[in-house]
Amino acid sequence: MRGNGRNGPRFLAVAAITALLASTAVACGGGDDAGSGDVELTVDTFGEFGYEQLYKQYEASHSGVKIKQRKVSVLDDYIPRLQRWIATGSGAGDVVALEEGILPAYMQQPDKFVNLFDHGGRELQNDYLPWKWQMGVTPDGKRLVGLGTDIGPLGLCYRKDLFAKAGLPTERDEVTELWPTWDAFLETGKRFQAKEPKTKWLDGPAALLRATVLQDAGAGPGHSYFDKANNLVVETNPAVRSAFDKVLKFQEAGLTADMQIFTPPWQTALKRSTFATLPCPSWMLGGIEEFTGAEGKGKWDVAGVPGGSGYWGGSWLAVPKQSKHPKEAAELAKFLSSPQGQIGAYKDKNTFPSSPQAQRDPAVAGATSAYFSDAPTGKIFGDMASQVRPVHLGPKNEDVRQAVENVLISVGQGRVKPGDAWARAVEAAKKAAR
Repeated sequence: MRGNGRNGPRFLAVAAITALLASTAVACGGGDDAGSGDVELTVDTFGEFGYEQLYKQYEASHSGVKIKQRKVSVLDDYIPRLQRWIATGSGAGDVVALEEGILPAYMQQPDKFVNLFDHGGRELQNDYLPWKWQMGVTPDGKRLVGLGTDIGPLGLCYRKDLFAKAGLPTERDEVTELWPTWDAFLETGKRFQAKEPKTKWLDGPAALLRATVLQDAGAGPGHSYFDKANNLVVETNPAVRSAFDKVLKFQEAGLTADMQIFTPPWQTALKRSTFATLPCPSWMLGGIEEFTGAEGKGKWDVAGVPGGSGYWGGSWLAVPKQSKHPKEAAELAKFLSSPQGQIGAYKDKNTFPSSPQAQRDPAVAGATSAYFSDAPTGKIFGDMASQVRPVHLGPKNEDVRQAVENVLISVGQGRVKPGDAWARAVEAAKKAAR
């Protein structure tokens, strides 16, 4: 885990994790070949989950288990691989991460996954926020497909040094006051780019659209591209249209760099100070730190998000039926997603817990980030987490989301006229939903 000046809480969290590992050692190490040291569990994840130190601790207490991590940076690269593995019944890890956008598709295929109720999962319900728990359970209540990991309460990350060059306030409370609304955020961006024309205000339309769609849907109908009966409603849902129109204004004004998060160009742009702000669910902080590197420490900070509420992202851990070690895999998934596992992951990569117990823990609630200018990240994201209203996502959510985002990127590239963008987005969404 990365040091962050919280040695007291960190010690307590590590001690608690060690105790939890000791208490589960017998149950987890009991596979047929666990004692011979030849049980290897592969874990498939994307982005930053903060599990690296947890893997080491788990292996240290489970002599018969070795963990192999397969991590890809970009969710859009992870999705087709997972789809292929699950469809063919071969190739998937023993534990796989299911991001909120792809979870609905796999909840329609529960027979492809181990029922975690068969491995003590039912006893864990109180370890998760009620809505997070429910989303991992099949509608008939008979199967537990996934155990919740993080949620993604929103903040707004910004470069203090670039703000200072543009003559803008740099202290987070003053910065938050600059943009109570997305329109105010837009106007601030215009002021910034007028002073710093070589730097874009935002990374791209994709991150902004993902944040605003969920924000508007949460405040409104509770669904986005698909209604709760999984009918495509892009054309008629005002939450989608309002978010799209907000993002289109930024594209028309030339305020974004037209990038997708976590892609190689995005990673390079972070190091080159190509953009100054980024909608930041809590898990984004780990990616920014990793890809910006040591030279970014103290240059970034976290302010409140325009609109005052919202979330983006979050995942579940599932065990594919194809696993040769379902018992051991289920125990590992239970540990990683446990309250203490979530505390450890948060301390390493800022993945904000879906566990109420973890959220209340001083290591989370009192957390600060030295990298992000000592921002009180525990309070910032904790306050936002209490306001989260979950949004229903349909099984083909990711296909539609990407199609709509691509239209906005095309606007920034001059390949689609702003006046044609909404019609093109609706057309693309319908095609992607087939």
